[in-house]
Amino acid sequence: MTSPVPDTGHRIPEAVHRRRWAILGVLMLSLLIVVLDNSILNVAIKTISTPAPTGLGATQSELEWAINAYTLVFAGLLFSAGILGDRLGRKKVLLGGLAVFGIGSALAAFSGSPGELIAFRAVMGLGAAFVMPATLAVLMNVFERDEQPKAIGIWAGGVGLAIAIGPITGGVLLDHFWWGSVFLINVPIVLLAIALMLWLVPDSRDPKPGRIDPVGVVLSVVGLVLLVYGIIKGGQLADFTDVTVLATIGAGLAVLAAFVVFEKRSDHPSIDITYFRNKVFSAAIGVIALVFFALMGVTFFSVFYTQSVRGYSPLQTGLLMLPLAAAQMIFAPRARLLVDRFGNRATTTGAMLLIALTLAAFATFEADTPIWILEVVFFLMGAAMAHIMTPISVVIMQALPREKAGSASALSNTFRQVGGALGIAVLGSVLSTAYRGDIENRLTALPEGVRHTAGESIEATLGVADRLGPRGDALIGPAHDAFLHAMHITALWGAGVAVLGAVIVALFLPGRPKAPQDGEEERELVTSESSESSE
Repeated sequence: MTSPVPDTGHRIPEAVHRRRWAILGVLMLSLLIVVLDNSILNVAIKTISTPAPTGLGATQSELEWAINAYTLVFAGLLFSAGILGDRLGRKKVLLGGLAVFGIGSALAAFSGSPGELIAFRAVMGLGAAFVMPATLAVLMNVFERDEQPKAIGIWAGGVGLAIAIGPITGGVLLDHFWWGSVFLINVPIVLLAIALMLWLVPDSRDPKPGRIDPVGVVLSVVGLVLLVYGIIKGGQLADFTDVTVLATIGAGLAVLAAFVVFEKRSDHPSIDITYFRNKVFSAAIGVIALVFFALMGVTFFSVFYTQSVRGYSPLQTGLLMLPLAAAQMIFAPRARLLVDRFGNRATTTGAMLLIALTLAAFATFEADTPIWILEVVFFLMGAAMAHIMTPISVVIMQALPREKAGSASALSNTFRQVGGALGIAVLGSVLSTAYRGDIENRLTALPEGVRHTAGESIEATLGVADRLGPRGDALIGPAHDAFLHAMHITALWGAGVAVLGAVIVALFLPGRPKAPQDGEEERELVTSESSESSE
């Protein structure tokens, strides 16, 4: 094994170095737009599921697709977007991505049906795919190596800021305007970000960029869409043995297997499989996927718990999520201090176990659980996330050479988005299946067509109850009980996934680093192994 050449000396131009913190602020604004959209949508999904004119009358499966259409396009194109940024220039790609995201947001705001909303969310995902990897890639080319962990910590704290602003902003908008305003709010932010980027952000590119892999992109997107569609359909039918469900899931897995084989044989793959020979790098990427699998699935049902069962408004729900965001903002920039003292393995393993504990706590929640307990759980969840995302992001971003920053960022975000999409699909289907199994025997008096629709989700049941008037009041209590039972089961599934992530971290991430000797720059094993593989 050959040791990498130490990354010594200043490589950043002085003019850029002086304004690096202002540039980081612009990058965080761009990131905020992408994250803000999903956090706002989490508060709005109950309103969108309400029949017109208040909402679009979207079913639970349509709501899952409204989230996953964005996520799957985002994940499927991230790596190619990273390569395009490396080739064309990260600033150009950022500007183009922001423009497409703004246009998609405006179209989504005026959707006339759930189908239109799903389509325009996919357009937003297309734009976001070019924004997310470029922000981290620019960051890695603006800060010297010794400042990168601090900058990434602040960058990760920006996610917490977006999580804080999003639900509150969404709640205020839904209290005063129609549901589409939660998407229209993106447009002025996009315009501000573009103006600041043109003024402040320098361009950068990889002197030896890779080639675009259209076959790989198509295979990955088609495989993921088929897999997620099959999982969501199984939850909708409450029957995973259905021929259509099994065939769709099987086809998705087959296409994804073909994607892996093609990538191994390609001389310009979308995902360089050789990166995953490094066990530390693979573990870090896998943990990101697992933690977002658990969190996105649980976040999906927590909104229905606070609004449908507890009766809180969208704005109140947004305020209830403040502790989660506040904890991320407080701890994300400081997580590196814990890593310096205890190492990546101990810090991240402890945080993953705390995530599992907070997810399992949802299995104890009832309709009358004191709300302060939920607030404590959200705060601990945010603190745990901060101590996972910051160290893991540093490991991944420093695992590849600076010139490949776009690829490293794209890989991280691809697996995060895929994990989140599968979390919503799988845990959403668990929720739907458990709910239908518990509520069906209470719906026998309804006509068969109405009975199937009413059993899909708590919102569908409450919608039917509302249309029945006084006769429907008898359905409200059973709907709440069935949802709580389904939530308990789903929360335990999510906690189990988080425990799996903790085991992977404990086995494969590096421990406490040794102190550097003779002035030599301290390097973790992951850096040396990945540098060797990239030669």
